[in-house]
This record gives sequence, structure tokens and C-alpha cells, in this order.
Amino acid sequence: MSQAFELPEELTIYSAVETRDALLAWVTEQVAKSAKLLDISGAKVREVDGAGLQLLASLSHSDQPWRMVNASPVLTEACAHIGLGQWLAQQATTA
Repeated sequence: MSQAFELPEELTIYSAVETRDALLAWVTEQVAKSAKLLDISGAKVREVDGAGLQLLASLSHSDQPWRMVNASPVLTEACAHIGLGQWLAQQATTA
């Protein structure tokens, strides 16, 4: 198991590119360390929009297994609001 990547408080269109770049760099580093399952923490997320959710959903199309840990209530509600509640539940755990 890897050290969790911490999503930012603002997971919106205004931070999506920066978050994507940081996340991709972290994934590359974890893969180099032979991490088999990547943890992504949503505990700090206080604001999220479609761009932020799209960034997370795009991870599901990668070959690297990952799971969401500690999704904030805001993140959980946003996923449920657009029909991704079940998807988040499949990804989520509590660390």
C-alpha cells in the first residue's frame, strides 16, 4: 500500500490541471516503487465540480488500481448527485 495522495480542498476546474499534474507525477513515483494499490484521500475536499469529478473518474480507466480513502461529505454528496454514488462506494474505504 502507498502513502495516500491528498486531493486539494478545491477540486474544481480552477485546480484540475494542477491537481492532474501532481497526481500523475505521484502515480509515476508510486508505480516505480512497485505500489500495487494506490490510495487517494478525499478527506480535505471542501469544494468540487464536474471537472474535479471527471479527473477522478478518468483514473478508473487507467491500468493502475486505486481506491478512494476518507472521502469528505462534500465529495460523497457530489458523486451521489451526478449518479456516481455507487462508483464512489466501490472505490472508497476508511483508512
